[in-house]
Parts: sequence; C-alpha cells; structure tokens
Amino acid sequence: MTTAIATKVLTDRINRIEVSATMAITAEALKLKAQGIDMADFGAGEPHFPTPQHIKAAAIQAIEQNFTRYTAVAGTPEVRKAIIDRHAADFGSNYSVEECVFTTGGKLALFNAIQVLVDHGDEVILPVPYWVSFKDIIEYAGGKVVYVQSDEQQNFRITAKMIEQAITPRTKAIVLNTPSNPSGAVVSPEDLEAIVHLAHQRGIYLLLDECYVYLNYTGKIVSGASWTECKEHVVVLGSLSKTYAMTGWRAGFALGPKQVIGAMSKLQSQSTSNAASMVQRASIAALTGSQECVAEMRADYIRLRDRILKGLRAIPGVQCTEPEGAFYVYPNVSAFLGKGGIQSASDLAAKLLKDAHVVVVPGEAFGTTEHIRLCYAVSGEVIDKGVERLREYLSNLSKQG
Repeated sequence: MTTAIATKVLTDRINRIEVSATMAITAEALKLKAQGIDMADFGAGEPHFPTPQHIKAAAIQAIEQNFTRYTAVAGTPEVRKAIIDRHAADFGSNYSVEECVFTTGGKLALFNAIQVLVDHGDEVILPVPYWVSFKDIIEYAGGKVVYVQSDEQQNFRITAKMIEQAITPRTKAIVLNTPSNPSGAVVSPEDLEAIVHLAHQRGIYLLLDECYVYLNYTGKIVSGASWTECKEHVVVLGSLSKTYAMTGWRAGFALGPKQVIGAMSKLQSQSTSNAASMVQRASIAALTGSQECVAEMRADYIRLRDRILKGLRAIPGVQCTEPEGAFYVYPNVSAFLGKGGIQSASDLAAKLLKDAHVVVVPGEAFGTTEHIRLCYAVSGEVIDKGVERLREYLSNLSKQG
C-alpha cells in the first residue's frame, strides 16, 4: 500500500500577488461589449489616438526589409542610442548605450528592476495611491512595501519630507511615479531634486516610473535623471506607450547604472529575450522624428481633463482634485458608500459596470477605499455620455438609505 504525499502546486511567490485590477475590469467590460451593450469605458488607461503614421510606417518598412530576426537582448545599439539621445535632449541626462536596456513594455522594465534590486525582507517605499502593479511586483520579489500616505487636500502630492520619514535601515528602494497613475499628482521639481539627492546620500535606489513624464501639465517637465551627479542610485523606467500612443507595441526601457542595467539584461536573456525587432525600428522613428504629435496629444488631454472635471464636480456628493498630469481623474465617492447596499468602492464600480454601463476602476486597486479612477483618454462624446450616466446613477443612489 502506498501513501500519497501531498504536494503544494503553486509557489508562495505567485500566491503573494493578484490579477491586475485594471485588466480584470477590462475583461468584464469586453464581455458586456460583446453582448452589444454600449459602454462608457473609462477603465484601462491608454491613449485614444492612433499611433502616428510615421511610426507605423517604420515598422512596416522593417518587416518588408526582413528586419524580423533576433536582436541583442538589450535592444539594438540604434534603439538604445535613440532613447538616451531623446532623454538627454529633453532632460539633460547623461547615459551611455551600456546604461540602457530596451524592454517589452515599461512594466517589464519595472519588474526586472525590482527583481534584480530587491531581496527578501528589503523595504521599498511606495506612495499611496499607487499604480496597481507596484505593490504586487515588490511582494513577488519578497520585498516589504512601506506605504507613504498622501494628502487628498494637497492634491495627493508627495514631498521629500514624507519620503525621508519613511526611510529605515532596511530601505533598499523608493518607487516614485510622477505624474501619478491614478491621481495625476506631480512631484514638484524642488521636491524631486531633494528626493533624488536624499536617495543618493543614503545609498537607496530611486526607481522613477516616467511613463507619463511628457504628460505633465504644470509647465515644468523634469526627470529625476536630470541631476546627473546622483545617477549612481537612479533607475529611470520609461515607456513609449503613453507618449506616442503605442500601448500595444510593448515598447519600454530602463536607464541606470551599468551594474543594474547589466543584471536586468541578464534576467531578460532568460525570460523574454529581446523585444520585437520591428518594434525597435518603430521606436527609433518615434524618438528621432518630429515630436509635434506629442505636443498635440498633450494639448488634447488637457482639454479632456477640464471637460471631465467640470462634469464630475457638477455631480452632488462627488469631490475631485485637479490632476496635474497623466490622463486620469480620481474622484472621492465616499458620500455614496453605505447607500443602496454599496459598502465599498469596489461595490460601486461593479454596480456602475452592470447597471449604468460605465467602466471605472475601484480605489482599492490603488490602495485607497473611497475613490474610483476614470481614464479620460477618450472622446469628448464618451466623457459627456459617461458623466451623465454617473450623475443619474449617483443621484438615484443618494435617495436610498
């Protein structure tokens, strides 16, 4: 007689993380759309613009020229040079090709950076609210998240003093996303400079998610890599997705110390290997071509922000800070919790999806309990339709006990 030995199927590390909330919401919305239901979709955050024509043409040309084989794991020298030249021209940074890796999207750059820098028990400072994947990627690596709570009355801004108070002897890294997803908050140039120098002085790595760096509406577009004297402890995590409307292309990069970039490339060599070769060619066209498309898209986002903000603030009970960047609003909906059986932002998001056909992401995904996130990278018509549906649904909800 043999005795079966019970074995655990899944690892502890995979059980530490959850499915991306934005992807889960998107999947549910797609099911309803497939049924022919008209949705006002403010869920997944991606530009509503098509990829600019000159970028698409470069990818098509690459395919026609049979540029479809493997490249160097870290990307071709040409695409990495295009990245460092663009960053240097716009922000005064100073990186070599060896200090750059091209990745399959900005999320992979973040994932690989955390994997090579954060060990079990290391602390990573993370401002709240945070992008959905930050917490899970840190915990997957075995790191301990140290949350820094921002103040909604101060537009969710993060200051150097707030970061400094969270530092302990076990702090290995600080994750900073500015402009922020989901709040649209922007770290001031003065505070960003102070945080960069603080991290450098303490020997802590500052991981800068600059996904929305060009969608900064304050008029002071800066990068943490501008202070080149501190580059030893700065890792820039970048993406072409939002800047050039290239979300599906999966084009990201990291800039940082050679040792860190080398380790990220080594990890990439054993996982995804190089990003698609024709995407690299398209990215060169994006980075070296006219940047007029970026300015045009940024101007439209500002108009859309003002439009949705005006609509939301006209709904009794809804409070909403003014985002200074990115393309999200993060309204406070606490006035409606406890009404109509709705106990949480997640409950409200589910009800809005099912009953009002409005797609939003609940604040729990970003570390808060009284908010919902709406992406306003949509047409003006969708904004008007969605806001009206929100107004009607929330108005009816307010009448319930």
